[in-house]
Amino acid sequence: MNPFEKIFNYQIISRLEETGSYALTSQERSWLKAMLEREAAEPAFEKSTREKLREMLHEEEDYRLQEIIIERGRSEVRQIYHPLLRQLRRSIADGKGIRMSIALKHGGVRSRQSGIPFKLEYSMVKREWYLLWYETRRRALMSTRLRNIISLEEWEPSRQRTAEAKAWLARALAQRVRSAEVEVVKGYNAELSRILSAFSCFDKSVSFDEDSGIYRIRIQYLGDESEFLLSRIRFLGLRVRIVEGEYMKRRMLESATKTLRRYGELEESAPVASADEADKRLSAQEAEGSTSSSPADGGGVH
Repeated sequence: MNPFEKIFNYQIISRLEETGSYALTSQERSWLKAMLEREAAEPAFEKSTREKLREMLHEEEDYRLQEIIIERGRSEVRQIYHPLLRQLRRSIADGKGIRMSIALKHGGVRSRQSGIPFKLEYSMVKREWYLLWYETRRRALMSTRLRNIISLEEWEPSRQRTAEAKAWLARALAQRVRSAEVEVVKGYNAELSRILSAFSCFDKSVSFDEDSGIYRIRIQYLGDESEFLLSRIRFLGLRVRIVEGEYMKRRMLESATKTLRRYGELEESAPVASADEADKRLSAQEAEGSTSSSPADGGGVH
């Protein structure tokens, strides 16, 4: 592609972004047409939106997935979409308050809990949606599974109260964020897209050192996501190594030492590096910076 074609394509993409439009390939349109026929599409879209999309896509070729894939058996799959997502998303966008009745972890119901919704998050580990919200009575950050919400209604807080609650929540969440830096081993630079895909569910930034030819990926994660991040790093094997993040380094060293000992490559008397001290220090720092209470349903922030 010559420079003039690149400039022209960039201009088209920029104009599409300004108008909120998306360019789809014929294969993507066929895929969307097939997805609209699935059961999960019914609650995911309003009826008018669903019918309009089907009308726009009726001339597209059918996505003949069943002709090339035979599904013989699978484990139980939870629906990614939840019926409350649309209502909560609108409440967050409009700055509305909510009153909820919540099923508790060990039985019972906590009725009419008032708060201000802040953020919806999907846990890749537990495969379910969580609502992060500010409880007005206790002035605390709460995290509640959407499947535990029994009933939901809106109320109208003042704009000042909403702004103050959201600012407090943003500060509380920022104090829980940890970071680690992963370096791509130079011989695997060609696999950068695969490596980035492994970290797709984390906030990250990529830097490249031209002198050394090395990519570095800075990853931000919440404390209770550390084990999932470690599993992603282990999955990548020799392609990456941790260069920053004391806790992550110690935790990786601890698991590697236990593995070597288990398979007879290390003496039984050799000490196992522990990440407990580093974890306690980080937890103490979080406790000093945040007065958040435990989630109403016993789950953590995801």
